[in-house]
Amino acid sequence: MRFTKMHGVGNDYIYINCFTEGQEEDWPELARQISDRHFGVGSDGLILILPSQKADFRMRMFNADGSEGEMCGNGMRAFAKYVYERGMTKKSAFAVETLAGIIRPEVRIQDGQVTSVRVDLGEPRLNREEIPMMGRPGERVIDEPLTVDGVVHRVTAVSMGNPHVVTFVDDVKGVDLERIGPLFEQHPAFPQRVNAEFVQVLNRREIAMRIWERGSGITLASGTGSSASVVASILNGKVDREVTVHLPGGDLFIEWGQDNRIFMTGPAEEVCEGVFTKWKRRKV
Repeated sequence: MRFTKMHGVGNDYIYINCFTEGQEEDWPELARQISDRHFGVGSDGLILILPSQKADFRMRMFNADGSEGEMCGNGMRAFAKYVYERGMTKKSAFAVETLAGIIRPEVRIQDGQVTSVRVDLGEPRLNREEIPMMGRPGERVIDEPLTVDGVVHRVTAVSMGNPHVVTFVDDVKGVDLERIGPLFEQHPAFPQRVNAEFVQVLNRREIAMRIWERGSGITLASGTGSSASVVASILNGKVDREVTVHLPGGDLFIEWGQDNRIFMTGPAEEVCEGVFTKWKRRKV
């Protein structure tokens, strides 16, 4: 199985070009094997580049544990770089079908290379049932108490097509993410599990964030997580509508426009190409 490894500010994924590699495989099992950082290539998950009947391309994304996610913001930027630089499209702005809906990346070019990608992630979903989160439908979850491991946390919930719960902290580096992250992810309030972000507000235009990603654990960055964190920060009156998010892997710039749409801008990098020889074809 031929692959390309790419990352967006440290959030790394293995890409399979299904235009050339085929479209019928046991993708969850491949995701588990190839993502393993000791016995595989090593990544936060697997992303498939597919044809679409609704858009220019289709993206499927699998976490490192084999579960399928709705969308990945950092993964989308690398997806856009891949298809543009390989001549799969001549458009600088195009549409990608995902389980979270149609996502629209726009590549920024210098000397024929993609230097950054601005992604229209659409509108955040804020009602409890859209997260989804247990409780009365139609309500927003803003600064709401949530008991985790006997401790009450004040949380704000946002869906960017995938579920996020944001907690504000005084020192993001001091969060024991390896311990608390799984407890948030598996909390019974979230029937589809949840991505958990811990945010330190630095000023009106900057925040620092760390994430425990559903199905993958600690990652160096998250595009949808950064977006959800900015939305939560705005809803709680802590920041303006254009914010730089400082992540362990680098920075992302998030805008929540007056049209209610979220735009994320950041880099994408290619790491290597190769052949995963361990994989034996397993048609589903």
